[in-house]
Amino acid sequence: MLSARIEQKQQAVRSYLGRERPRRNKLSNVSVGGSALAAMLTAGPAFGGTGFTEALSRVFSLGDDSIVWRVLCLFAVLLSVAAALATNFANSHSLSDRVSAAETANAQLEGLRDTLSFGHIDTDEALKLYQQYVAQVAFVDDVTSR
Repeated sequence: MLSARIEQKQQAVRSYLGRERPRRNKLSNVSVGGSALAAMLTAGPAFGGTGFTEALSRVFSLGDDSIVWRVLCLFAVLLSVAAALATNFANSHSLSDRVSAAETANAQLEGLRDTLSFGHIDTDEALKLYQQYVAQVAFVDDVTSR
């Protein structure tokens, strides 16, 4: 009976990880990438000054180099906002912490299931450990409750 409950909880944790790992990675990539690109967009004018913007203006056949400044600043702002939003979405839901907790609990449940199946632990002790491990991932809904 306990082995079945362990397997059920592991299935729920694996399902959660299958959904949330990609989401965490996507938010992290948007945050880091957006910040880096925003910095790169502002680096050219910051280091090159008007020579840089005038050169870009000539390359793109723009009549006024202020258009270059405005476009670069607009894209930098948009990327900065995207990076800030991604960071805040990840932090507001403690996504990284939850994914880490789920990964840890999944490994602990796997070890408990193996130990229980080989008879190296009595059922009462296994039940205590199961409750302890499951408490770490209380945010993960069981598969059957969906």
